[in-house]
Amino acid sequence: MKKIAVVLSGCGVFDGAEIHEATLSLLAIARQGCSYEIFAPDIDQFHVINHITGKEMEETRNVLVESARIARGKIQNLNQFDPKAFDGLLFPGGFGAAKNLSSWAFDGADATVLPVVEAAIRGMVELRKPVGALCISPVILAKVLGEVNLTIGNDEGTIDALESLGAKHVYTTHGEVVVDPEHNLVTTPCYMLDATIVQIAEGADNVIDAMLKLM
Repeated sequence: MKKIAVVLSGCGVFDGAEIHEATLSLLAIARQGCSYEIFAPDIDQFHVINHITGKEMEETRNVLVESARIARGKIQNLNQFDPKAFDGLLFPGGFGAAKNLSSWAFDGADATVLPVVEAAIRGMVELRKPVGALCISPVILAKVLGEVNLTIGNDEGTIDALESLGAKHVYTTHGEVVVDPEHNLVTTPCYMLDATIVQIAEGADNVIDAMLKLM
């Protein structure tokens, strides 16, 4: 049975992992007869957003603790991740990827990536194992690896920043995936487009299917 590690960045689109993308990715993995384990870094979120008003709240939350809500408590600190123990690595989207796993939301192409996240990506790529990324999270792959082929849909500002890093961006619509065979990367736009939950499920299914073909 193939085993895929899923890295979450909190709980909620505006300050953590996008819950639909995360949950439907787990479902896609299970439907393919594979297993998954869930990881998140043990750090404070950049900030906490009220998902009704969109305004910042005066409190502090931990990325690992918040991600555990989606994982139903069964989650590990990302510093425990061992690339040799998994067949694939997957990053759902949500602003947490650009705020907690990296600083892309604030710094664009000048962003930094959390060292434990970069180590996980590089570890898989060096072993020729596939890495999947949904929504905004492909920007992390471009920041870590540079000259890669990927998609975030059609957002021109993000595309310009990606291409400044040496990445080649491919325009895509709902459910479409881009495969980089040199680095074994699989990406899809999901909620970077105006999407329905059905379209998110299609994107997640297609990413997992493409990752399995690379294994």
